[in-house]
Formats: sequence, structure tokens, C-alpha cells
Amino acid sequence: MLTYGEGSDAGGESGCVKRKPWELPFCAEPKEAAGVRRVLALHLTLWGLPELIDAAQICATELTSNVIKHVGPGTPATLAVSMNGTYLRVELHDPDTRALPTLLDAENDEESGRGMALVDAVTDRWGVTLRADTKVVWCELATSLTAENGHASSPRVSRAEEHLTLYRPASHLHSPATGRLGTAIAEEAAIDLIADLLHWLRAHGCDPDEALDRAQVHFEADAV
Repeated sequence: MLTYGEGSDAGGESGCVKRKPWELPFCAEPKEAAGVRRVLALHLTLWGLPELIDAAQICATELTSNVIKHVGPGTPATLAVSMNGTYLRVELHDPDTRALPTLLDAENDEESGRGMALVDAVTDRWGVTLRADTKVVWCELATSLTAENGHASSPRVSRAEEHLTLYRPASHLHSPATGRLGTAIAEEAAIDLIADLLHWLRAHGCDPDEALDRAQVHFEADAV
């Protein structure tokens, strides 16, 4: 059964996303693979990295499959996920330091060799680290984050930040919008901006509720 290891809390108290490293010990068996993928998807959603879920799940699945095939079913393994700068790092730990993954130029009709080729295709870099009694196969995926604990860069976020500077109190106008206080101030500014826009819509004969519904649809579409 899947259990969380220490450091699995992905939450944070500040306005930045505290992407704290976490680990998931499990037995490398086919029936556990779906649970590993679900936990990984949950954490990446909480980390604001939903666009990396598919690629990260492919990595976790293929690395687990390698352990099952080359080390043995039921092998104790650990999935470890962290940030390396602005790269997402996915690691799989197992106790066999002899069975090393190999990137093969497998033909279309060959069944072996495809796993690491797939990992190589969806990641920016990968490798193997050998320790005294553990093998760590790791891979990294690039993100659009502005900083390790920052937000994803996008035109909409940049435009919103430009507008929010007009709504922040003068005493905090030049202070960074980071940390608990900075984010609380920015949040209040965002609420004031939304309220003013709703007043503007009503003053021009538009339905604020309908506008909010349409904005929600746009938000959800962009978040996919």
C-alpha cells in the first residue's frame, strides 16, 4: 500500500508556492503504478505544474517498470520529487546498484529498450546516481516558472501584475509582492480590481454574474 514519506507536505504559508521535496515509498509492483501516478498528479496540481503531469507520470511509470523487470516485482522503491532550480526533478530509488538503465536504439518491433527511450523523449535530461546501497535514476523537466518557488510566467499573469500595481497602497507600492504580507496586500488589490470591474459592467448595462461565469470559463480553459 502506498504511504507518504517525510516531506510530502507540498503546502506553504507564504504567497509563493512552497514546493517542498517529498517522497513516496512503495513496492514496485504493477498494481501500485496507478497509485503512484495519482499521487504525482495531485502534487503537481498543488504545485501549479499541471502541464507537466503527463510527462512526469510517463517517467514514474517507465522507471517503475524497469525496476519490476530488471530488479524484481515487490522491490522496495521510493519516488522522490523536488525542484532543481526551475526544473522539476523526478527520482526513483531502488536497492540494486547493478541493474543500470540503458538507452537503446530499439526497433519498432522490439519490446525492450523503449522505456528509457520514452523517458529520454519527454524529459530535458536524465541520469543515474549510484550510492553505497541505492541506485537513483533521475530525470528533469523544464518548467515555465520564474523562480523555484515562484509562479509560472504567462502573458495573463504579467498583465494582471501591471494592473495590480495601480491598486496597491502607496506605502507598499515598491515592496515586493512576496511573502505572507506582500501576497495579502496583492490579494486585497486583486479583490478591489475585480469589484471595480463588476461596478463598471453594471454601470454599462452588462450582467456582472454572466461576466464572472464567462471569465471562469476562460480561466479554466487557460489552466488546462
